[in-house]
Amino acid sequence: MHKLDTFNDQHRAAQTRVRGLIWDFYADLKAYQQKPGKRQARALRTRFDRIFLCRTGFVTLDRLLARLHANKAELLMVLERPEIPLHTNGSENDIRGHVTRRKISAGTRSETGRDCRDAFLSLAKTCDKLGIAIWDYLGSRFKVVGAAIIAPLDFYVRARLRPT
Repeated sequence: MHKLDTFNDQHRAAQTRVRGLIWDFYADLKAYQQKPGKRQARALRTRFDRIFLCRTGFVTLDRLLARLHANKAELLMVLERPEIPLHTNGSENDIRGHVTRRKISAGTRSETGRDCRDAFLSLAKTCDKLGIAIWDYLGSRFKVVGAAIIAPLDFYVRARLRPT
């Protein structure tokens, strides 16, 4: 929606209003994810329809809303499975650190350097996903005096995969 070109004040107002409704809806979906309930799920489904079936008078925006509404089941999957992430750009997030690092350093000078960079970025991303500070983890692995004791990462990964 942010790339949608508006050509007059009426279109800009409609875009701003709908964008606000969508962001408010997204915030409520995140709140639902923390504390799910059947009543809230019903209300959110109804609200989704109200937002994405509305007619704004801005044809391009109306088409965009209709396209999004056509994906309702996918977009509201969180109402059935609150544990899944609301956004699905996980693979993009996974490579973001790699791309940023590559842009800053203009690549590596050797294959060994590339392997080290890739291993460290993978380790950092895994720690981040598990909610563990990478420096705490490294301090624990290298037995730095005073560092927190952190189990090997596979322990946390397996614990996450176990059914509750």
